[in-house]
Amino acid sequence: MRRDGNRIAVSGRLMLDTAKNSASELFGGAPEFAADEKLVVDLAEVEAVDSSAVSVLLQWARQARENGVQLTYINLPTNLCSLAKLYDVADVLPISSTNS
Repeated sequence: MRRDGNRIAVSGRLMLDTAKNSASELFGGAPEFAADEKLVVDLAEVEAVDSSAVSVLLQWARQARENGVQLTYINLPTNLCSLAKLYDVADVLPISSTNS
């Protein structure tokens, strides 16, 4: 994960073997984000996903709400969008309208 201002670029795999670390990486420890901050999570560089990725996105969204951060996901891989729709959580995730 790389941060550039209010944009977080996620890369690599979001799968069962990486989900636990990924889930705690964004909001782990002391919050780095100010309340009411707008944060964009760019998933364009994600290479592989499984159903665990949906869980990670849900956890990040929950943590953002708890910290008062406005979170938006962009550039979701097609298979991740499909999984979110399959599990009927696509409407719950803050996915950019250009990505649905």
